Amino acid sequence: MKPLIFFDLETTGVEIGKDRIVEIALVKQDDEGQVTTWNEYINPEMSIPLKATEIHEITDAMVSKARK
Repeated sequence: MKPLIFFDLETTGVEIGKDRIVEIALVKQDDEGQVTTWNEYINPEMSIPLKATEIHEITDAMVSKARK
């Protein structure tokens, strides 16, 4: 089996050009079945709308010191 990587983005909304990424996550399964995960918060340099926070549970405080 070849390695397989899944990735997921959490954002401030769904409008391309307006909304920003707040988290990037990866899950990798190698050819032996070993699973590795990685995630990083991103500061979107804008307030995360309450509607988005209710979906992904990421708050402004959680990303305030993250990389921009």
